[in-house]
Amino acid sequence: MSVDISTVILHVAIILILARILGEVAAYFSIPSVIGELTAGVLLGPTFFGFIEPNGLIQILAEVGVILLLFQIGLETDVGKLVDAGGKSVVVAIGGFVLPFVVCYSLSFYWFKLEMLTSLMIGGTMTATSIGITMRILSDLGKSDSKEGQIVLGAAVLDDILGVLLLAILFDFSLNQQIDLASTARILLFMIVFFLIAPTLAKAISYLIRRSEPSSMLPGIIPTTIVSLVLFLAWLSHALGIPELLGGFATGLALSRRFFIPFGIALSEDQDFSSHVHQQMKPIIQLFTPIFFVSVGLSLDLSEVNWSSSFFWYFSLSLTLLAIVSKFGGALLIKEKMAHKIIIGMSMIPRGEVGLIFAELGRVSGLFNNDIYATLVIVIAYTTLFTPFWLRLFYKHHEKYIEKAG
Repeated sequence: MSVDISTVILHVAIILILARILGEVAAYFSIPSVIGELTAGVLLGPTFFGFIEPNGLIQILAEVGVILLLFQIGLETDVGKLVDAGGKSVVVAIGGFVLPFVVCYSLSFYWFKLEMLTSLMIGGTMTATSIGITMRILSDLGKSDSKEGQIVLGAAVLDDILGVLLLAILFDFSLNQQIDLASTARILLFMIVFFLIAPTLAKAISYLIRRSEPSSMLPGIIPTTIVSLVLFLAWLSHALGIPELLGGFATGLALSRRFFIPFGIALSEDQDFSSHVHQQMKPIIQLFTPIFFVSVGLSLDLSEVNWSSSFFWYFSLSLTLLAIVSKFGGALLIKEKMAHKIIIGMSMIPRGEVGLIFAELGRVSGLFNNDIYATLVIVIAYTTLFTPFWLRLFYKHHEKYIEKAG
């Protein structure tokens, strides 16, 4: 079927402006902007007005958006923070990664009798923690540099890395429609090779950019080269049989403020250059990533959900409960005052954009039907939407006790 280019252009314009408006409204009420962008997709999609269908071009733009989003997550990942925060962050991260995966997989597979691959992807989706949303909340509260804030930051960094690795393995399972340990070993080997090649290449190119930027006759050498590099490494990761997203994540990690790699040690770190890249890439990332979140809403058809189904209500409510409680697992294992444990546990709850990436992969691979996909998006939205309010209320009513505990 031929595509009417003028209609697609109009649709992209509407997506961008409505995502911006609802994102601004959400931010005004101290709600993560991703909720506003997701709502824009729900309004424009089949759930309400059915004005826009996610055609090929919009899906391509959304794919570019999610690759750049993973680049931003990698770029903002400070592996040094994980080291600085010490063992407590590692315990919080591993506990907050393993426990949600195990309990949500078990709920799906053993209690609700879903397929094993579907249950694994549901468990994987619930492991996510949005480092961006979490740190934005703590920053707004002026607690990002507090003891609990540093533990959360380190834990969220490791959680993101573990999540992306799990995503690559589940992606391979979804392609083969079976669990193959030999294939998993191959994927892990490819990822190790990729994480050696990609950062080294990124570091080398960043070195060339730094040297050539002052003599460049045209503006925009940094965003042009970085976007090209991100897309090339996304293609390379796909060629190796792992998700394109990994290419964006690896590039961002390599250019982040503190990331050590054995073969890149000769390329000196430049903190100012990392910040320069971040500033110049921000407008491009902010242009494309809303298209991804809107496309998630476009793909969600709440009108097709069987709201009278006991399965839907039991599954969504039980999954929500486990998604919240299980993130406290790691926090409760560390030696801290109970007030700090609660704050750390609550801070790990938002699934945000990372959870949506998992959910979308499950839908595209055919592992999630509309009811399961809708359930996961609702759970992700709920944990993302309400966590800021929970944290604010807790700090407000327990400020003296928290200061005493600190």
